[in-house]
Amino acid sequence: MIRAVIFDLDNTLVDFMAWKGKAVEAAVHAMIDAGLNLDPSEARSRINQIYEEKGIEFQTVFDTLLYDVFHKVDYKILSAGILAYRRAREAALVPYPHVYLTLMSLLKDGLLLGVVTDAPAREAWLRLCYLNFHHIFHTVVTFDDTGVRKPRPEPFKKALEKLGVPPEGALMVGDWAERDMIGAGNIGMKTVFARYGDTFGTVDTHADFEIGDIKELLAIIAKENGGAAGGPRD
Repeated sequence: MIRAVIFDLDNTLVDFMAWKGKAVEAAVHAMIDAGLNLDPSEARSRINQIYEEKGIEFQTVFDTLLYDVFHKVDYKILSAGILAYRRAREAALVPYPHVYLTLMSLLKDGLLLGVVTDAPAREAWLRLCYLNFHHIFHTVVTFDDTGVRKPRPEPFKKALEKLGVPPEGALMVGDWAERDMIGAGNIGMKTVFARYGDTFGTVDTHADFEIGDIKELLAIIAKENGGAAGGPRD
């Protein structure tokens, strides 16, 4: 019996790579307008390199870029970039189709909902609050809550403990086979691969189920629970 559904956040509930790309693009043009003497392609390349070295959640990427260029941080250019980034992020940060309807359907069917993400707590909660999802989930486990990342078992176990559900009573939904599917599967959870969010061209997902649209999750749960879950209320 499935009693809880735990989701990854980025590329599962929201298209992280799309909004991140649009936000960085806006920041690059704003910084160039403010005096950054780089062409857009070089600036984007340098930013991508910093993210590759420091991690995609690195919060001072523009400071690092400016220090590399000027050997100091030009705060006029930095501020222009940060403001443009935030404005573009807010415009681009939207959930995948059918996410809200699916989450509401799951809640109406009495399922417990959680998030397990490798994002830092501040960034994860900013995204959830902006999407007005912060009241939907019964628990949210971020990197800061355990200090380790998926596929380590600690984040999954912490979410299950907070929900009061054993591994066999929960589904893990995510877009990253090696972290979400293997990590959750290793502790006994059933797994659902979010094919719609896959950015790696994954062939072997190691998942119990695959979905091309998040609303397909409802049929999986209904089957697992003998018809106890419904569909989106359009």
